[in-house]
Amino acid sequence: MGFLNGKTVIVTGGGRSVLSDGRCGSIGYGIVTAFAKEGANIVITGRNVKKLEDAKEEIERLYGVKVLPVRADVSAGGDNKAVVDEVIKQTIDTFGRIDVLVNNAQASASGVTLEDHTTEQFDLAIYSGLYATFYYMQACLPYLKETKGSVINFASGAGLFGNYGQCAYAAAKEGVRGLTRVAATEWGQFGINVNIICPLAWTAQLENFEKAYPEAFKENVKMPPAGHYGDAEKEIGRVCVQLASPDFKYMSGETITLEGGMGLRP
Repeated sequence: MGFLNGKTVIVTGGGRSVLSDGRCGSIGYGIVTAFAKEGANIVITGRNVKKLEDAKEEIERLYGVKVLPVRADVSAGGDNKAVVDEVIKQTIDTFGRIDVLVNNAQASASGVTLEDHTTEQFDLAIYSGLYATFYYMQACLPYLKETKGSVINFASGAGLFGNYGQCAYAAAKEGVRGLTRVAATEWGQFGINVNIICPLAWTAQLENFEKAYPEAFKENVKMPPAGHYGDAEKEIGRVCVQLASPDFKYMSGETITLEGGMGLRP
């Protein structure tokens, strides 16, 4: 086991998904796997109970850590603070500590143009991404202060580069980046580092995007210079593990593009 043995990591959107060929199809599950291999106990949240239970069964069986699955949905019209507070309560009741928070969960209506976007579609992205990140960061702060922990938030090239058909998704993700930078400024005094990852990995969500919106997919999703799409565990999850390690505590407020060379920007 690794340097996170006995520590606790929360991963939102950490349920198990599979691709049509049976491979891992979820960045969240890749992150969970990477942390589990370092000995961390994991709290996973999501809307799909079966995906959460599948993740719990496989991770506990393969890596010998404990996994707490909690159904949680941050959405318009809900008492979202109460939803997140319950996740944190169950986490502390079960494990007694929080060392790492990974805000990975996000839903959106990708492929719908700005002109055609509805308020409901915009709310879906803003609540599941930006509001969820805000509530989880607030609720975890007292415990992250105790452990001098790490926060890893997920943004996207959709916001960095203004991808076609992704207005609400891009807006949510750029909001997450702004929130992250403020937290890095305010929380550094507590020994907490807060960073952003913009990933590109082949996922079940991306696979479904290609089927549902082939034109938007063709416009947005290109093969990276690296010649392959990222592996959710090895090329995304492992970077999350490193950002939570002592070696990277001085890095905070940064946006890291894991896009195989496609994330180049000034």
